Amino acid sequence: MVSFTCPSRRVVLQGVGRPGVLALYNTPAMRFTKYHGAGNDFLVIEADGGAADWPALAVAMCERHTGVGADGLLVVEASERAAHRMVLFNADGSEAETSGNGIRCFAKHVIEELGAPSDPLIIETLAGIHEITPRFEDGKVVAARIGMGAPRFDPEQIPVALRGVDRVIDHPLEVGDASLTITSLSMGNPHAVVFIDEPVEAWPLERVGPLVERDPFFPRRVNFEIVNVESPDRVKARVWERGASETLACGSGASAIAVAARLKGLAGESLVVSLPGGDLKIDWDGEGEVWLEGPVARVFAGDWLL
Repeated sequence: MVSFTCPSRRVVLQGVGRPGVLALYNTPAMRFTKYHGAGNDFLVIEADGGAADWPALAVAMCERHTGVGADGLLVVEASERAAHRMVLFNADGSEAETSGNGIRCFAKHVIEELGAPSDPLIIETLAGIHEITPRFEDGKVVAARIGMGAPRFDPEQIPVALRGVDRVIDHPLEVGDASLTITSLSMGNPHAVVFIDEPVEAWPLERVGPLVERDPFFPRRVNFEIVNVESPDRVKARVWERGASETLACGSGASAIAVAARLKGLAGESLVVSLPGGDLKIDWDGEGEVWLEGPVARVFAGDWLL
């Protein structure tokens, strides 16, 4: 077994296997496993019925300089409606409703580590029930197709501070010195999508993203996507995630992009969303549930010293 210890970060990283008692430290520890889906990385912890200050733990563990480093913390809890319940905390400690990339990481963990049934796997989140169909190679989950639910367009359900319309399409929004035209919807969590002509790589997302996220137009903050349309079946995008800043990929964001693109007549039923961390494939028939497919990988496991 390869082991690397760093007491200042309160973590013991194990190359393989599950450790027993940490005699070296003689201290309690919390087991975690790190995964990523197209570069969107998460830490998974099994609650085992115990109580913890999950928001504070998420902030400490997700910090990339003094912690493990991740976009979010996923907690495995028992569920009466599904195989397991996924509770998601962003890197800033706020609780989020769901995550398309996070669910794939969660699914890989509960299938491979907890023996959850996978034909299909049913997971409960704050946004509702998700159906996951994993893809295996050599007995390991390497990708998954996920039912993200039907998009919601009612301004009160997104929510946005706008009434008297059925859908929020091409709504003008002024933030700082930026004039935006947004299409907003909910994928169980709120999204604002902007289609731009300037290359997404050059657009000042790091400056404008925080302003959009916390604009009063979005009472519960918002995930913000900027998009270049390359063809009716492919777009390029970057995402500023609520509570996590810019991430390499966002599954619910990619889903929102595909829905917004179809609403505006820019895409058809299937769309590949190319993000800095990789490609995600989205299918939406224009009426029912959105389906997301993408990769997932295990990075490492370790123990967070308490």
